Amino acid sequence: MGKTINIQPLSRIEGHANIKIELNDQGEVEKATTHFNSIRGFEKYVQGKPAEEVTRIVTRICGICPWHHHLASTKAVDACFQAEVPRAGHILRECMQNMAHINDKILHFYFLAAPDFVLGPDADYKVRNVIGIAQAAPDLARKVIQMRQLGQMMMERFAGKVIHPIAAVPGGFSKPMSDSQRLSLVEDTQKLLEFAKFSMAHAKENIFPNYLTEVTTLGSITTGFIGTVDRDGSLNFYDGKIRLMKPDGTCEDFDDADYLDYIGEHVEETSYGKFPYAKSWNEGFSTDLAQPRGIYRSNCLARLNVCDHISTPLAQAELEEFRKSFGRPAQHTLLYHWARLIELVYACEKTLELLLDKAICGKETRLGFTPGAGRGVGHVEAPRGTLIHDYTTDEKGLIKSANMIVGTTHNLAPISMSVEQAARMLIHEGKVDETILNKVEMAVRAYDP
Repeated sequence: MGKTINIQPLSRIEGHANIKIELNDQGEVEKATTHFNSIRGFEKYVQGKPAEEVTRIVTRICGICPWHHHLASTKAVDACFQAEVPRAGHILRECMQNMAHINDKILHFYFLAAPDFVLGPDADYKVRNVIGIAQAAPDLARKVIQMRQLGQMMMERFAGKVIHPIAAVPGGFSKPMSDSQRLSLVEDTQKLLEFAKFSMAHAKENIFPNYLTEVTTLGSITTGFIGTVDRDGSLNFYDGKIRLMKPDGTCEDFDDADYLDYIGEHVEETSYGKFPYAKSWNEGFSTDLAQPRGIYRSNCLARLNVCDHISTPLAQAELEEFRKSFGRPAQHTLLYHWARLIELVYACEKTLELLLDKAICGKETRLGFTPGAGRGVGHVEAPRGTLIHDYTTDEKGLIKSANMIVGTTHNLAPISMSVEQAARMLIHEGKVDETILNKVEMAVRAYDP
């Protein structure tokens, strides 16, 4: 008689999930299933609501990345009402988008992922957490908390609510930035950039070299990737074309309004979440490890794979070093952590670049619009992937229907595959312990779901 192992709940992730591993009579993995438990229902909640109100409602979808939902939603409403955005409004939105990325990457790398690497995957689970890090490396922990607080307070100081923002509005941004605010934010962003540079160097010297075996084996699968690029193929978190890359590295770019021609949504009995797949590849959907079909990944590793280059110099240098070591596309799942730090450097550099553009202080931050019937699709790069909001409004400007593809949703199928790969690699003859189960969880945590 076989044995069933349950990992419930998954720890140190930002969502909700559990894993069920079924062993056969010989103690080998017969099946490993990841159950995604949470259901949001926001596509239904927003029906009948004024579209401009929805931009404030959808921030409740995720307390970790509310700004990204806020901005994707606002861009969708812009498109519904054909609202134009003045330059200052555009720069302010993009600046907030990049600031929000800084805060999220510090949170995930240090608070959620770092216990596995600073303390080790075999450390006692009672201390394998942020409190354990604070005890093992108090100076580093103190610095991390200071930088995380600084990033949050920067946004709150200028834009008001940092958790459930209301600053972006259809047609632009709700308030201009003063020059004194700009200079203050420049000073703080420079501090965050120095911390990002330290984090990158510290990880390359003291963390990643110690875990190269895990990085190149644990949860490693072969998939395609998705992300956003500028007209010249450069990484961009706020605007551009969506690029879908096949596992062989070939790409196709498309406008967000055309996403339904490229992305399908599959339903699994084990999950409340939808499983997006590459419909345009015409190969269907399968998470079979030996022959997956239609599977691609989102998030930071995906963005580094799909972009041709990065427009900021420090992050570009890190990208070149990364590709020299791991190629393009890089497939190893734990490389998400390395990619996340490269994006931290980029987000700081990009925020600084936007703040140094004095056009951000332009007085005209929003233009008028007339609510009416239309369809609008808005997208941004949330930390966990390409975030798409698709709305249809009636003649009064009320939401008739909505579809949302959240960043993590793109990764539900790959997460399931990485869990199965890790379980099959680690569990043999029924021998299971806390270290093995934690390593299975590490395959999930890399995606920051």
